Amino acid sequence: METLVTSSSFDGITTNDGSRVTMRKIAIINQKGGVGKTTTAVNLAAGLAQSGKRVCVLDLDPQAHASLHLGVTLHDGQPSVYDLLCGEASLADVRQNISSNLSVIPTNLDLAAAELELAGEVGREVILRDRIEQDDDDSDFLIIDCPPSLGVLTLNALTAVDEVFLPLQPHFLALHGLSKLLRTIEIVSKRLNPKLRLEGIVLCMYESSTRLAAEVSRDVEEFLQASASQSPVWASAKFFQTKIRRNIRLAEAPSFGQSIFDYAPNSHGSEDYLNLAKEVLATGSSTAKICPPIATTSPSVVFSSPTI
Repeated sequence: METLVTSSSFDGITTNDGSRVTMRKIAIINQKGGVGKTTTAVNLAAGLAQSGKRVCVLDLDPQAHASLHLGVTLHDGQPSVYDLLCGEASLADVRQNISSNLSVIPTNLDLAAAELELAGEVGREVILRDRIEQDDDDSDFLIIDCPPSLGVLTLNALTAVDEVFLPLQPHFLALHGLSKLLRTIEIVSKRLNPKLRLEGIVLCMYESSTRLAAEVSRDVEEFLQASASQSPVWASAKFFQTKIRRNIRLAEAPSFGQSIFDYAPNSHGSEDYLNLAKEVLATGSSTAKICPPIATTSPSVVFSSPTI
């Protein structure tokens, strides 16, 4: 499948055959909390960095868990994602290096005010996309940890990326609202970002010994297959073969401000996220053709959802 990108500074360099090596932009999203969203964003990024790719994590959740997970705590006067969206700060102003291949654009609780402050702003859904287009970072991946909601912050993420990864706990309550999330992605694709696709689902906190995990996984897969013809946005979505097993080391790592690879490199969590990173590297195109940029303003998005 070809990936269409706008011709902007983050598109990468032009190769001899005229194609462009592009930065893959991925939003990790689920409006339900506690399903492994931030754990996946941070440790997938770290796994990709372990594999030799340059990766930037953008923390778009006011709880700042991704920032804390990577050992970053902002102090008074330090720029954050809030200044990026509501002020004049650039990505370069906010970005902090974690290692040679891994960086983070951190946030703090100030970002919670952005929803209200941007309520009357024209083009508020595309502010983040515009900031990314103005950035000259040469990372191979940008991974956005979204908040557990479907507000302005999440809209900014969905407008700025090409791919969506959905972390899902194999539990019946985790299925509640799945159709609304898919509907949101579909609306954003139609009105704001025609490149947007649900790339895949990551099963987190997986326990292969339980019948429930297998039943929920089967239900979601059947739902996606049955509804694939309804929307091209998730028509090619798949379950990643790598399942993230329930592992206490994954729960402990954030309190030490480390990824699982630094905290417990020999754990099941480290093994699973490295395998997921390899699977992600095996998917997606590294080249793209240029398409005209999308308009910077758009009608407001109204959400509605069928039932799953």
